[in-house]
Amino acid sequence: MFNVVLVEPEIPPNTGNIGRLCLATRSTLHLVKPLGFSLNDRQLKRAGLDYWNEVPLQLWDSFNALQRAQPIGTRYFFLTTKSRRPYYSVKFHENDFLVFGRETKGLPHKLLAANIDNCITIPMHGTRSLNLATAVAIVLFEAVRQRQA
Repeated sequence: MFNVVLVEPEIPPNTGNIGRLCLATRSTLHLVKPLGFSLNDRQLKRAGLDYWNEVPLQLWDSFNALQRAQPIGTRYFFLTTKSRRPYYSVKFHENDFLVFGRETKGLPHKLLAANIDNCITIPMHGTRSLNLATAVAIVLFEAVRQRQA
């Protein structure tokens, strides 16, 4: 239904939980190297439970490689705290790519600057950021909700 992209994820349990979210929504999980863990990591598989082997997963050497493999016109939305455009203002389409950065640093500034018109945020008060799996769940389930409405 959708595509969730994790650029250089660092924490295996987050990725395992996000894999379960992707499976539950019939979405594809794209992991962009380098990863901060092995795909055989015990914590990754524990968070993914016995579902991990069923998760539609694609591994990429770079974000550019991922983009080159997609058809022209593919839509990407980049999640960042550096935007004022709320995620719920977007009208999501099936097969959109929701792009999230590393847990500690987010997406690279260069990538955000090159895609400024497609940057979106989760409005929040009193905290700098949310857990990556929580952020993915918020945006992914809004996209799913829109498509089923």
